[in-house]
Amino acid sequence: MLGYLHKKSKKNDPTIVLKKSSKSLSSLVLELISPYKKWLLVIFLAMLLETAMSLLGPWPLKIVIDNVVGHHALPHWLAWIKDMPWGDSKMAIAAGAAFGLVLIALIGGIAGYIDNYYTESVAQYVANDLRQKVYHHLQRLSLSYYDSHQIGNILSTITSDVSTIQGFASSALLSILIDALTIVGMLGLMFYMNWDFALVAVAVTPILLMFVARFKKAVKKATHDVRTQQSTMVSVLQQGLESVRAVKAFDRQDLEETHLKDVSMSTVQASLKARKVKSLLSPVVALIVSACTAFVLWRGAHLVLTEAMTLGGLTVFLSYLGKFFKPVQDLAKMTTSIAQASVALERIQAILDTDTVIPQKPDAREPKNVKGQIDFEHVAFSYEPESPILSDVHFSIKAGQRIGICGPTGGGKSTVVSLIPRFYDPSKGRVLIDGVDITDYQLHGNSGLRDQIAFVLQDTVLFFGTVRDNIAYGKQGATQAEIEAAAKMANADEFIAKMAHGYDTMVGERGLTLSGGQRQRIGIARAIIRNSPILILDEPTAALDTESEKLVMEALERLMKGRTVIIIAHRLSTIRDADKIVVLKGGYVAEEGTHDELVAKKDGIYAELYHIQSGSEPLVTAPSN
Repeated sequence: MLGYLHKKSKKNDPTIVLKKSSKSLSSLVLELISPYKKWLLVIFLAMLLETAMSLLGPWPLKIVIDNVVGHHALPHWLAWIKDMPWGDSKMAIAAGAAFGLVLIALIGGIAGYIDNYYTESVAQYVANDLRQKVYHHLQRLSLSYYDSHQIGNILSTITSDVSTIQGFASSALLSILIDALTIVGMLGLMFYMNWDFALVAVAVTPILLMFVARFKKAVKKATHDVRTQQSTMVSVLQQGLESVRAVKAFDRQDLEETHLKDVSMSTVQASLKARKVKSLLSPVVALIVSACTAFVLWRGAHLVLTEAMTLGGLTVFLSYLGKFFKPVQDLAKMTTSIAQASVALERIQAILDTDTVIPQKPDAREPKNVKGQIDFEHVAFSYEPESPILSDVHFSIKAGQRIGICGPTGGGKSTVVSLIPRFYDPSKGRVLIDGVDITDYQLHGNSGLRDQIAFVLQDTVLFFGTVRDNIAYGKQGATQAEIEAAAKMANADEFIAKMAHGYDTMVGERGLTLSGGQRQRIGIARAIIRNSPILILDEPTAALDTESEKLVMEALERLMKGRTVIIIAHRLSTIRDADKIVVLKGGYVAEEGTHDELVAKKDGIYAELYHIQSGSEPLVTAPSN
């Protein structure tokens, strides 16, 4: 339907509303992870086990230092070792400690493998669900959304932002959760071993957290600027590559490269600015942690010398202290990841928050046995209140009638036909099909309003795939027999048969490997196989040569039989034989009648247009408006 997209921004389009979703970002996250509760439970249990092994890790070293090298008694919870046959042997205790170290590492490694594997699995599936959720929502938005949003930005959100969330969920989030569990366990053990040392760690932690929080907002803003510049760069790249034929035709490669250079440099500058903010965090946090550790080391040495604390105990405590501060250090290091994930979620939420006001009523009816009578009742439409496109359009089309719509550029021709399938809804008035307001019909699906309408556009859009796929695009579940029959009616079977792989021949992106006439005939075959009672034609022969036009017109004649046909005409010769012609000017129906009736109006708009195109002199020059 690209022929009906208006290129200017339509911020106040009445068919679309940007509203704040009732769902928060946390609600979105919970919605995404809820199908994987069992996997999350496995991950949580594995994390608990991994954390427990991390807490036990330093204890074999303590036993060796205090109970093997030193002469301290075993801790009371290890007193049972003395009852073992080898309990009095220091080397046996050392061997047991060494074995315990390996066992702890083995169990921790298995638990780490499990939580990493399942976390990555959940992250992959959540990313898949999120991509589908966003794409599903995009497919149901009003066309106006795409008029005012760059496709490159949308693609960047579906790909890069979703990947950012996936990466955060599979790596950074796992580290944060493990660190959070570890810090709780370590606090308990540190207070158990030496409560005044533990208070030092607890006292410093709020200072670190306040310092990190102070920079969080700045880092997030800098990250948002980077993602905005990256999205703009994707848009520039997409535009340049999609328009490569026009770029080469006008020899403007240097201009496109300059565009990319400018936006790429802006991305670099934004990234460097973000890095400047982020780079300050880690060294400051590391300095504070080192100062705290130095104090504990100094104080601990005194306690060991006075035998108030064992050397092994100090070693374990220092090990715990380093791990205790690790979450805070990681938070500083992962501020970038957290900010990127937060910005990515916000960008995705911005799409999901966009809501269309082209709703389907709960009691909407199926448009069964549509005959094709269409009535416009005083229809008005505007994208912006100060610039109305349609002011008071009122006309009727009988079922099976062939009408043409023409008029000066900007008169609202494309907008009128866009209202019939409800690409937009009118701001005033009604559009009826078979006497029923189209808003009372189901909109989507095999029995929806849009299934009753087929299009053949001036520039038929073909998709990357086979010829068969492109014809079958018009009807879900189309059989090979239906495809071939539609191709024959569209005068397409002949050139398809000559292709290397026939109907299995791959069509290049946008069908650029085919001629204009071939593309149009495949588009007609697509409309034929749809077999809809209403047909909309947007000057389908305007860009064709004489031979191709003849073949296309023959196919169109077959397609139009028995249908209500609306032809948007720029060349008036294509609607000369229409049952009725509607002339639009300035958002109104300026004239209405057959070709002969309108040409006979000496001062009519249609007569003036016709004489200009045919090269004949009008009987009376139409006054300028």
